Amino acid sequence: MRRFSADYLRRTRDGLWSSREALAPLDLPSRDRVLDVGCGTGELTRVLASEAGDGCEVIGVDADPSLLRVAREETDLPVVAGDALRLPVRDDAADLVTCQALLVNLPDPTAALREFRRVASEAVAAVEPDNADVAVESTIDREVDLERRVREAFLDGVATDVAPGERIVEAFEAAGLVDVRTRRHYHRKVIEPPYDEGDLRDATRKATGAGLADHETELRRAVGTAYDDLRAAWREMGREVIDAMQDGTYRRAEVVPFDVVIGRVPAG
Repeated sequence: MRRFSADYLRRTRDGLWSSREALAPLDLPSRDRVLDVGCGTGELTRVLASEAGDGCEVIGVDADPSLLRVAREETDLPVVAGDALRLPVRDDAADLVTCQALLVNLPDPTAALREFRRVASEAVAAVEPDNADVAVESTIDREVDLERRVREAFLDGVATDVAPGERIVEAFEAAGLVDVRTRRHYHRKVIEPPYDEGDLRDATRKATGAGLADHETELRRAVGTAYDDLRAAWREMGREVIDAMQDGTYRRAEVVPFDVVIGRVPAG
């Protein structure tokens, strides 16, 4: 399973739940206990708790102790250590089991969904991005081209299915879940004046090449030694971004599609 830092999770999920419409199919107000698997630093866990009824218990589970430490510091919700393929709970322990951007990072999503089905008495849900369908607009033309090249190389080099689309439904059905429903939503992230600290931090990560380094393993697997030239071009583009921000002329919009999939645990 691929692992990520707390900072990476914050940056990639920032603003995702400013609207809660995508969670409506989960019927959270009716739930008694919800298990959020692969909770990371607890962003979705906190959202689930805020949308659920007063009597609902929401529990986060993650295999990474460093992320769990952050989750414990930032939320008063219970979080426990556990592997998605061997959850530390009994059968039918929760009426709803959820995950966010977890299946795309697992070599066998169906195996995890089978485990989710074991511990869910009513339903299993997943919120998963489609990384092949990301759209970027920028006032820096070079940024659009480089992001496309990096995304294509990442898709070639990554070892898991990070752009599953309808294959998520197939995985749910293969795990024995029924009445599977899916709906696509779009998360739009915009950078424009006035820039905040997060915008400036992201620009600095471009100029230093740190942003690209998050996926160095996958990119080197795809492009080999050409990664060094790609990183140099990326850093040069980042310096253009910083210059444009200093002039107040930089604007960027990114649209990330994500699918909310929910399946019912069959009776008996």
